[in-house]
Amino acid sequence: MSRFVVYWNNIPSPYMVDRFNELADRGNFEFEAWFNDRIESGRSWDVREADWRFRYRYLPKTHVLGHSFRWPLPLFGRRPDVLVTLYAEPVFLLGWALAKLRGAKTAFWCQVTIDRWVQRKAWKNAVKRIVFPRVDATLGSGEDSRSFAMRFGTPADRSLRLRHSIDVAHYMGGAAQAQPERKALRAELGLKGTTFVYVGRLWWGKGLNYLLDAFETVQRQSAEEVSLLLVGDGSEETALRRVCAERGILNVVFAGFQQKPELPRYYAVADIFVFPTLGDPYGLVVDEAMACGLPVISTSAAGEIRDRIEDGINGYIVPPEDSAALASSMLKLSRDPDARTRMGQMSSDKIQGHTPQQWAEDFERIVSFMLSENTG
Repeated sequence: MSRFVVYWNNIPSPYMVDRFNELADRGNFEFEAWFNDRIESGRSWDVREADWRFRYRYLPKTHVLGHSFRWPLPLFGRRPDVLVTLYAEPVFLLGWALAKLRGAKTAFWCQVTIDRWVQRKAWKNAVKRIVFPRVDATLGSGEDSRSFAMRFGTPADRSLRLRHSIDVAHYMGGAAQAQPERKALRAELGLKGTTFVYVGRLWWGKGLNYLLDAFETVQRQSAEEVSLLLVGDGSEETALRRVCAERGILNVVFAGFQQKPELPRYYAVADIFVFPTLGDPYGLVVDEAMACGLPVISTSAAGEIRDRIEDGINGYIVPPEDSAALASSMLKLSRDPDARTRMGQMSSDKIQGHTPQQWAEDFERIVSFMLSENTG
C-alpha cells in the first residue's frame, strides 16, 4: 500500500511549487500539499494552480470579528503516514497534535531565527521546548537551523538537513539567454557603470536604508559611474524614493516586482548582488543570484549564509546595520572586474546541485527514515 505524505505550508510560494511538482512527478508515494492561504500580504507572486502537478487543498477558514481562523479539518479524514508542517501558528500546532494522536509520523520545518523581525516572547520559546522533543524529526536547511532545533530539545539524530532549492536551470539558462540583450535592457532601465542589484521586498527588515547609505558612499568615492537596481515592491518604496531625492542619490532604479519568468534578465544586467538583510531565515534570492553567476555581498544575518558564501571566494559577508562595511565590500568589487568574474563563476559552481530534483530525493530519504524503526 502506498504511503500518504502531506506537506503543510503557509502559502504556495514558487519555490515550494517547484519542489512539490518534482515529488509528484517521481510518484514514489501519495503526496498532497496543504496551504493556509493562497497568498499573504506583501507577496506579489503569481499563483497558478493550473501549473501544479500535485494534489493540494486550502484549509477551510472562518471569519470572526475581523480575524480569520483556519481549521485542520482534513486531519479528521484520511490519516497521513507522514505530516510535515510549520509550527509558528496555533493551527499548525493543533494539526500536529491531532496527527500525532492519530499515529502519524510528524516533522516540523524549522528555520533559524537570528533576526530583528519579530519580538521574542518567552512563552513561544516555552512552547518550542515542549513540542520540539516530541516530533519525529525537525527539518532545516543547514547547520544554523539544526543547532536552533537542538537548542529547543530536538535530539541530534532527529534534527535533519533538507537543503533549500531553486530552479537552477531556469535562472542559469535565463541569465545566459539574456546576455545578447543585456546592453539594450541596461539602456532601457537607465543603468550606468557597475551595477549592484537587490531583489526582494522593499521593507525595513531587509536593511535597505543601510544599502542606500552604503551606495551613497560608493557613488561618492568611485571614479566611474555606478548604479543600484532595486527589484521588488513593498511598504517602504515611497520612503526609499524620498531618501534618494532628498539626499541626491543618483542612478537608483526601482524596477518593481518581477515574476519568476522575467527575473533572470534583471540579474543578468547587474554585476554584483547585494543582500543587506537584518535577519532573513534564509534568503533564496541569494541562491538565484548565484545561479545567474553573480558575486554576492550579504550580511551575516541571513540563515545558512556561510554554507553559500565563502568570504573572498564568491563574495563577502558583512555585519548587519553596518553601512561602512557594506560600502567597503561594494567598492572593492566595483573596482575589480576580474574578481567579479572569478567570484561569479564560483557562485555558479557552488549552487549547481541546489535543485528541486535534489530536494525531492532528499525529502524522500527523510520520509523513509521517519517511517523506519529508527524514530520509534
